[in-house]
Amino acid sequence: MALAGKLTKTRNIGIIAHIDAGKTTVTERILFYSGRVHKMGEVHDGEATMDWMLEEKERGITITSAVTACEWRGHAINIIDTPGHVDFTIEVERALRVLDGAIGVFCAVGGVEPQSETVWHQADRYKVPKIAFINKLDRVGADFFRAVQMIRDRLGSIPLILQLPMGLEHRFKGIIDLVKMKAILWEEETLGIEYDEEPIPPEFLEDASRYRDLLLETVSDKNDLIMEKYLSEKNIEVQELKQAIRDTTINLELVPVFCGMALRNRGIQPLLDGIIDYLPSPVDIPPVVGNIPSTGEETTRQANAKGPFSALAFKVMMDQGRKMTYVRIYSGSVKTGDLVYNPGKGINEKLARLLKMHSNKRERIDHASAGDIVAAMGLKLAMTGDTLCTKDLPILLEPIEFNEPVISVAVEPKKVQDQDKLMDSLNKLSDEDPTFKFRIDEETGQTIISGMGELHLEIIVGRLKREFLVDTNQGKPQVVYRETITVSAEHEEVFQRELAGQQHFAGIKIQVSPMPRGKANRFVDHCEDPNLSEEFLDAIRQGLSEAETSGVLMGYPVIDVQTALLNVQMKETSDEMAFKIATAMAFKNACDKAAPLLLEPIMKAEVLVPEEFMGEVISDLNTRQGKIGQITSKGQVQALTASVPLSRMFGYSTSLRSASQGRGTFTMQFSHYDKA
Repeated sequence: MALAGKLTKTRNIGIIAHIDAGKTTVTERILFYSGRVHKMGEVHDGEATMDWMLEEKERGITITSAVTACEWRGHAINIIDTPGHVDFTIEVERALRVLDGAIGVFCAVGGVEPQSETVWHQADRYKVPKIAFINKLDRVGADFFRAVQMIRDRLGSIPLILQLPMGLEHRFKGIIDLVKMKAILWEEETLGIEYDEEPIPPEFLEDASRYRDLLLETVSDKNDLIMEKYLSEKNIEVQELKQAIRDTTINLELVPVFCGMALRNRGIQPLLDGIIDYLPSPVDIPPVVGNIPSTGEETTRQANAKGPFSALAFKVMMDQGRKMTYVRIYSGSVKTGDLVYNPGKGINEKLARLLKMHSNKRERIDHASAGDIVAAMGLKLAMTGDTLCTKDLPILLEPIEFNEPVISVAVEPKKVQDQDKLMDSLNKLSDEDPTFKFRIDEETGQTIISGMGELHLEIIVGRLKREFLVDTNQGKPQVVYRETITVSAEHEEVFQRELAGQQHFAGIKIQVSPMPRGKANRFVDHCEDPNLSEEFLDAIRQGLSEAETSGVLMGYPVIDVQTALLNVQMKETSDEMAFKIATAMAFKNACDKAAPLLLEPIMKAEVLVPEEFMGEVISDLNTRQGKIGQITSKGQVQALTASVPLSRMFGYSTSLRSASQGRGTFTMQFSHYDKA
């Protein structure tokens, strides 16, 4: 809850990064030093507070984003710890949609890794101000300045170094704060709780002065007061400098860079100070934008506890069979037992209970207001991305975008009598996770589950067995293909039929043309017939969107096609149904003439492997029809990027392990569809 209702003293932040950069360890330390937990849990022991699912404890990775709250310097901080694995990118997407600020955690050895890039650009898309924390400075091969340079080169952000490490690898002993110009050293015996601010040791003074100058120079470019004082060599107060850095961070101009090593308990308290000093409160960011449902007119809601209530449901979870909905409140306040309106579904629902979450532990609360992130029980129909508001002053907030699943597996229950239970369980899991889909294949009768990757589906199958007690058999993954066309073609279709004693007639002429890859489908109306009513035009659009769901080659959805309506024929017996059917038939026949093509998902894979195994890894990728992009050196290892068809990447992790004696790692994410 916002302390004493003070929105200015609330911070809603997320911790984002590539897998294994240390996000959960950083969160664990934040909770410990802020007094929220009294024992630090370690990821490698399966004891981390935020990794509470059995699957997370076993694998030592974060799978689901967990919400918690703590206090620091009289401020309330709501934290979402997000997964770093590409298969769970939806968890990052929905967290960033509702957060005001983010901490990007980077490993000092790996620097900016592929998934860091993805999540950073997701944050950019939502205009989320960020600070960077360079972690693991004690690791062999740690290079602070290389990691900073990668933030500049790979992420297109301007890093602002606020701290320098005092030594690297085994010589790392503390950090230099360039804002206060002090050295900070931690007490090993007190688990890093106690630390001292001391004068900067002589051997680090020259570097500290040089980077302090660079800091002032960079900030003065963005702030007139600092520029004036810097040029006239006047003393710049710490508070003035902090305020200037805060302004540039919130305006997305600069990214303050902190450093430390979370596992050895160094660098966390200054990072907490950085959250308070530089990341925005709900009132520092622009008001949330939405539409008035009845008129479609754009409107905004200020972060104000006294205003009309508006909130976004950003995550749904099944909790012992009951549905729990996580919501971010943007304006107004709400109490347990209140009725809230869901404008997307046009229904009222009652808030049976409000809960403040700490990972999977909860605390019942009576009310919540603007700036809060809470969980609600009793919202039976609210889904991820739904708006909740008051019925008399409704607003429809922008929903959350989801990636489409790229990999499918056939599942069946081991016991025939578990079929209904399986369907019910899959329904609950797809309510929780919008990137997980399931369907029954009409032709084969198989239950097909689709997700973002092999690990994603493995976790789903594991949860079916553990949480829902449904044991399943799985078939080989099926790749989700797409279809498109390669040339333009025209087709005229006349539909004339008697159905249930009534005549139906519609004539339609269309042209289909290929669009560039990734441009989706488009409909354009070039018909000049004045008699074509809006109802018939809607029926044509409907018929087209239905026809686009299955192509002419193998029945896969059709993408990247522009359909132009050229002409129509009408009689007194013309109706909407006839136009809908005629359009669907015309589209199918036009695509048939337009040299249809099967497309398959192409993945962007990044492989990290020691140099001596490069030859074998490249030849393996070549046999998989991979196109090698660039190869860059990252200290002891080589990073290789390649575009590879998804159908050739099944079981790749096993091949990579055997080709690199278990030392190679890879990540892959969907890139685009291309010719199969």
